Amino acid sequence: MADPVVATAYKPHDMKFRYLGSTGLQVSVFSFGGWLTIGGTQKGAIVKELMQVAWDHGIQTFDNAETYSNGASEIEMGQALKELGWPRDEYVLTTKIFFGTGRKEPNTRGLSRKHIVEGLKSSLARLQTPYVDVVFAHRPDPATPMLEIVEAFTQAIRNLNLAYYWGTSEWSAHQITEATLLAEKHNLIAPSAEQPQYNAFHRERFEVEYVPLFEKYGLGTTIWSPLAGGLLTGKYNEGIPEDSRYATNKDFFNDTIKQLKSPEGQAKIEKVRKLTAIAERLDAKVTHLSLAWAAKNPDVSTVILGATKVEQILDNLKALPLIEKLTPEIMAEIEEVLGNKPSGPNTFGRNR
Repeated sequence: MADPVVATAYKPHDMKFRYLGSTGLQVSVFSFGGWLTIGGTQKGAIVKELMQVAWDHGIQTFDNAETYSNGASEIEMGQALKELGWPRDEYVLTTKIFFGTGRKEPNTRGLSRKHIVEGLKSSLARLQTPYVDVVFAHRPDPATPMLEIVEAFTQAIRNLNLAYYWGTSEWSAHQITEATLLAEKHNLIAPSAEQPQYNAFHRERFEVEYVPLFEKYGLGTTIWSPLAGGLLTGKYNEGIPEDSRYATNKDFFNDTIKQLKSPEGQAKIEKVRKLTAIAERLDAKVTHLSLAWAAKNPDVSTVILGATKVEQILDNLKALPLIEKLTPEIMAEIEEVLGNKPSGPNTFGRNR
């Protein structure tokens, strides 16, 4: 008797994959996220088109959060996933809980057991899926005991089957360690990944503070803002274009815009110009160089891409073959241009 046919829609193409830290879950080295675009500036058919193009080029990891466009991002992505009809076991879906969706009732935000469980259930309803692969604590919650937080995420995974793994986003190394030690002590589930900002201009936490977590716990990472809000694309070299992210999200990026006009901001622009020259030698754009540079770090599990146009996704994915072209010599040249490599703590010559 013939084996039953297993439905499949995914083809990896040239995509590369990495394990999410020490877990057995594999994620595409580039993923697609809904921050600032899906459910906000982009709704309806374009969302489905963006996700299909990402999928057609090997991206199988998709990121969202309850707070993105106050829940509208999850709604749009969920509807797109329903219409696309991909087998649920062929893609990785993540979301984040903490900020809520803009409601005033105090229990609709934070990391209380109530909001972790009910907030996640609401996210799943908007996403039209029975579970997410990873749920992140979008920020630390000093008002809630850490044990309650770890217990709640364990409950969501172990008892309610609402997720397979949980992680953190923009937590300190100390907070992640506390959660991990409590999990070990109380037979609970520890966080598997962190979602931090990481790019050529934002390195300290990732390259210094988190290193012991990578080494000791095998923490995975799903990094956001790999292009420093667009700064590393070169589009702001001559000012702020009207169709740019800074222009269409002025309130959110108000401080960033002010900083860009400062002497420090202009110094960064000059570095982008120099990075552009390196990229051109490699027959690439500074966008590709910046994405490849971030993905080159072995502690990066996946780099989250954002896009409003299909062309942006296609262009960003040109960074994929560039990763292998970043030789130690080229990385050293980039390092010299950046001049911002963070130094770790003094080991007093006691390095192994």
